[in-house]
Amino acid sequence: PVNVLGFQTHRDHFAVAFTRGEMEARVRDMRNPALSDEQLRAKYGLRDNRDWRLAEARKKAARTRPEDVFLDCLYRPFDVRPCYFSYEAMDYPRRELMDHVAGKANLCLLASRQQGTVGFRHVFLSDSPANDCVVSNRSREANQCFMLYQYPSNTKGQGDLLAAREKRPNLADGFVEAVSERLGLAFDAAAHRGLHRNSAPEPNESTWNPEDLFCYAYAVFHAPAYRQRYAEFLKVDFPRLPLTSDRELFFRLADLGEELVRLHLMHSPKLDDFLTRFPQAGTNIVERVRYQDGCVWINSAQCFEGVEEADWNFHIGGYQVLAKWLKDRKGRTLSFDDIEHWQKIVVAIHETRRLMADIDAAIPAWPLASD
Repeated sequence: PVNVLGFQTHRDHFAVAFTRGEMEARVRDMRNPALSDEQLRAKYGLRDNRDWRLAEARKKAARTRPEDVFLDCLYRPFDVRPCYFSYEAMDYPRRELMDHVAGKANLCLLASRQQGTVGFRHVFLSDSPANDCVVSNRSREANQCFMLYQYPSNTKGQGDLLAAREKRPNLADGFVEAVSERLGLAFDAAAHRGLHRNSAPEPNESTWNPEDLFCYAYAVFHAPAYRQRYAEFLKVDFPRLPLTSDRELFFRLADLGEELVRLHLMHSPKLDDFLTRFPQAGTNIVERVRYQDGCVWINSAQCFEGVEEADWNFHIGGYQVLAKWLKDRKGRTLSFDDIEHWQKIVVAIHETRRLMADIDAAIPAWPLASD
């Protein structure tokens, strides 16, 4: 029931940063009365538009705490960056993301309503507010955020205070009934798989829960056979989720989907087993990114070794993921953490390709069993 287009800043160069230090400096400048509006405009290339005025934004900034507007957000696949997540810096941070995702334990399925001719690969996920271009920077392929849970309003004096702190599944009643009917299992709204780091799993195959459903859907949408079978429909509308009455298949796909979820959230322990090396000492500056014979070069002297060509060419939506992450950092010096993170992305992609094949193998036939 609750979903929204990802956030839009209309000034990414100011509202999204690579490091927390860069973002802290921008927030300080917004609050610094010694800097005039014109000085800020010149320093950061800021322009007023129909929905945003610098002078008004600075008045808001003076009334808020920096910690209330700092937030890590998903900007591109596997690319979480510090954001100035507020109307102070963004035209559309999206109220739904503020209310249900920012600082909350939640999961968002990201999907586009329309695709170009490249075929359907326009699905990803996030546990933080997500930009509208996570899966593609084409305007018609902008991604919607479908959050798994709703959080109640923080307005005081309305109803039981304990209930006001509880989240509830963001699933339509009719849909919950349909899944329960197909599976012959009751729905346990409070149970979960422990997909957030600070939550212990509660497995129970005598019921199904919201995270079971999320993982099942994530697996189905990554099935190559699903993408091929429904290719024409997937060009013109959101992906539809086929249901199954086969409990064993439902939970098998949910388990495979959970592996994908943990990989794409960068929570999987498999990510620590690197497949690549970065052996050469040097400047670590990204100058020209190119792939040759299993090596991804970032400058004339340094490269990542051991990158399979299929991993290098892997796309999510409109992005060649490994190339995109590096090219976005052209002219920057990669830190030790940056180098490790990129190597973890390689593992995540390699494992994603394996799991996509496993998902296809787990599905006996299409359409999915419904009797």
